[in-house]
Amino acid sequence: MEEVRISDVTMKALGGGLSFREKLELSKLLDRLGASVIELEGIASAKVDALRIKSVALAVKDSVVAVPVALSREGVDAAWSALKDARRPRLQIVTPTSTVQMEYICHKKPDAMLALIRELVAYCREKCADVEFVADDATRADADYLKSALCAAVEAGATTVTICDTAGAMLPREFAAFFEGLYETVPALRGVCVGVACADELAMADACAVTAVLRGAREVKASAYPAGGVSLQSIARVLQAKGEGVGVRTGVRVVELRRVAGQIARLFEAGRNTPYDGFGSDESAELTLSQHDDKAAVLQAVAKLGYELSEEDGAAVWEAFQRIARRKEEIGARELDAIVASVAMQVPTTYEVKSYVINTGSGITAMAHIKLTKNGREQEGVALGDGPIDAAFLALEQVSGRHCEMDDFQIRTVTEGHEAMGETVVRLRSNGKLYPGRGISTDIVGASIHAYVNALNKIAYEEETL
Repeated sequence: MEEVRISDVTMKALGGGLSFREKLELSKLLDRLGASVIELEGIASAKVDALRIKSVALAVKDSVVAVPVALSREGVDAAWSALKDARRPRLQIVTPTSTVQMEYICHKKPDAMLALIRELVAYCREKCADVEFVADDATRADADYLKSALCAAVEAGATTVTICDTAGAMLPREFAAFFEGLYETVPALRGVCVGVACADELAMADACAVTAVLRGAREVKASAYPAGGVSLQSIARVLQAKGEGVGVRTGVRVVELRRVAGQIARLFEAGRNTPYDGFGSDESAELTLSQHDDKAAVLQAVAKLGYELSEEDGAAVWEAFQRIARRKEEIGARELDAIVASVAMQVPTTYEVKSYVINTGSGITAMAHIKLTKNGREQEGVALGDGPIDAAFLALEQVSGRHCEMDDFQIRTVTEGHEAMGETVVRLRSNGKLYPGRGISTDIVGASIHAYVNALNKIAYEEETL
């Protein structure tokens, strides 16, 4: 039986609404589910997006990780630099094939586009053994040009060619005829894997994809969360139920599909109002330790949270854990985070909080004005945000000139009563590494600012000592 590869496009289509941590979690869920390919967003911001791609590439164990390249040699170089450490990397060249889109998006005539396809596919193939050419809007392309584009891509070394019904305007019968016609006019397609991508404008995407599989397609772009195209759940179940009769199968673990799809849905439906609410994965939520756990188990749990500790810091965490475990029956992920933030990775102070003013209230946008000193020199920043803490964190980014991914943010009470102390723990990610910070105050915004600066000092110290 032949395998029909499922190429999941959830992150590429909807990833803009997810945090760095959630993208990592989504990639791991799809990898465990058995998606053949996990497609990522391309590189828009060189430093931030390269780090995101590198982190996902290292986290994925079995699936192919695919990244689209910007349509230039420099774009190929940037994508490959970020992707090259993946176990199974794939570079994608996505170009419009309809006349309107070619001129509107690429500002190129057909002959120039054909030359660009040949150049980029060949250049990608020099770097990566797995290269995909995606013919966007293929169902509305001029037949002669589409034939030339597909031939150019295959001759230049594309190993997968994907045909897109971007408009989603075809019925299954029409798509079947279109697909069969391509095999007749472009015999070279029989020597590569042919994939399909169907928009769901007429609620026919799943049916059109199945039709294409029956006509020889061996890769289908689908999403595990609704994204206006083929449903991963639907196509996987159809192939499981009917695949044997037509000689095909899929590697998706259909038994786990409902549970994993539910976890993925929760990532998108958490309803966060700010960039720091709602963090946490099922794995860390289930982490529980007690006084009966040994040092190795505790440090393994710390590593599971994402921290890389030195031997000295590991000893400090173990000592603090033992003190707390004597008076607390169970210690979960949040308590362990606080321990790491309190005793590990302690460094000299680079940034100190001098003053802050936060303006917020009903009917106005929150504003933060923060002054820090850096090695004795005063710096300040002003920012608007979605709430006082969001505004404060954006102002701190402005002061420090650093954008760090907010991996986690926690608030808890330390004491009770009207003058209760609040504790905050933040986890910032810089260059793929986690840095925890902790702050305590009767003012929860103040505690959050101090926690952020505490983590920022650790980042600054490590960068200065490298």
